Amino acid sequence: MNEIWGRAQQQDFRSRVRGCLLGGAIGDALGAGIEFDSLDAIRRTHGDAGVTDYVPAFGRRGAITDDTQMTMFTMEGLIRAHVRRDAGVWHPPTDVHRAYLRWASTQADWGPDERKKDQGWLAREEWLYSRRAPGQACLSGLGDERMGTPAAPKNPQSKGCGTVMRSAPFGLLVGWEPGLVFQLAVECAAQTHGHPTGYLAAGAFAVIVHALAHGEPLDAAVQRALAQLAPQPGHEETTEALRAALGAVRQGLPTPERVQSLGEGWTAEEALAIGVYCALVAEDVRHGLLLAVNHSGDSDSTGSICGNLLGVQHGETALPPAWVVELEGRGALLTLADDFAMEMTQSAGLHSDGWLRRYPNA
Repeated sequence: MNEIWGRAQQQDFRSRVRGCLLGGAIGDALGAGIEFDSLDAIRRTHGDAGVTDYVPAFGRRGAITDDTQMTMFTMEGLIRAHVRRDAGVWHPPTDVHRAYLRWASTQADWGPDERKKDQGWLAREEWLYSRRAPGQACLSGLGDERMGTPAAPKNPQSKGCGTVMRSAPFGLLVGWEPGLVFQLAVECAAQTHGHPTGYLAAGAFAVIVHALAHGEPLDAAVQRALAQLAPQPGHEETTEALRAALGAVRQGLPTPERVQSLGEGWTAEEALAIGVYCALVAEDVRHGLLLAVNHSGDSDSTGSICGNLLGVQHGETALPPAWVVELEGRGALLTLADDFAMEMTQSAGLHSDGWLRRYPNA
């Protein structure tokens, strides 16, 4: 990070990081209780407007799913990558992969293993040791130590949305060039999903978040992503999906049926298109998130993606406060967001023993 950060810039960036992480988690929690329901079933249960607030999932209101769990470990992996650079080691895909393996442990173990001294604070959060309907490709891709790469990916036929829903933090690397952000997101997506649409949609999402973090409007951010996609082999499905999202904006007032014209969100390109469309037409954060979850399909992932976009665009204070208050893991999410913002803007004064206990450089 070569630029000098003024206080106002640091505060704006922290607000966008908090907004991105909390907004995604809120969208995730809004969709968690209706993830596998059809639109008709949602309306029968919750009324013609569908869900308008948190509904119980995993035994509580405001519960997050694997989408937010993995996003948190993406962010933690990026912090640790930057810490390790000070030690002369710099390969972010490896550090993010190690973070994803720590997430995979939360899906298999009863709780934190205190014998592992290099776990860091996030892997010691007991509430994260809970299965929240994780995707099979994410679990199998992280089922052993081998790291998938674009040249030799895990699950070569998989293009599920598990790549996109965890990739917002790559876009928060605001000191990086968009092409490098795109490439890193692609490399880390290939660790679990090897179909080009699976990893290219993750790269496109990261570029959109990156542009929003710099204050660009969303439609311009989507154009940046399309430009990054254009030369990539196998980009056609992702490009077509993003263009469909832009086209849907011009077709009239937003409705759940218009959302469903973009797909159900189980695949990476459909989830990206739905999240982008709902963020583009959102009157405010509440409106956009409710539109993103009330459809037949992967409601928590589309809500999460939309929430990441609206949160980074408008900052944390634009989020509905009642939803923030009830959100599971709010304290840990805020801590992680603030630590990420500090690592990106003030790392020179951070890397003391206390910081290294939180984010070991091992």
